[in-house]
Amino acid sequence: MDWFNETWNSLVFHFTGYAPAWAAPGETAYLILIGLNIEICFMFAILGVVTTVMLPPKETKVLGIPNRWFFAIFFSALAVFIEYLLNTVGALTWDYSWWNRSAPWLIFLVGYFPFFVVAYWVHDMKSVKQQATVVGALLSFNALSLIAFGMLGWV
Repeated sequence: MDWFNETWNSLVFHFTGYAPAWAAPGETAYLILIGLNIEICFMFAILGVVTTVMLPPKETKVLGIPNRWFFAIFFSALAVFIEYLLNTVGALTWDYSWWNRSAPWLIFLVGYFPFFVVAYWVHDMKSVKQQATVVGALLSFNALSLIAFGMLGWV
């Protein structure tokens, strides 16, 4: 899910010629896309595993809310807070009024919430075949998008 967001973020930069919605401007071992470095890529891989492994049984509610929704909301809000901290120290930049501290709801709804919802949805699937099909479809879509947009010189 993160690669989907990173792809459209790169397209924002290409089509505006101004800036992406977010950028990772600092030192990195490897910059993959304008807002994605190898460290962020690994962080999302680990984050998805850690936040699904710690899930309680599906029937468990937290504060009266189904736990999948509770944790998707909680971890999305935590991730937005961490982005605020990264932005404060200059490790993550925002250049648009619709993607910054004054619009945290968009970062929450577009940037993180789908990541956790999809991670928990795939985690709860009945079979590995179903999980592989969904993850494979996401991977294929992202790979084809990156290949096509790369060939066009857009990313």
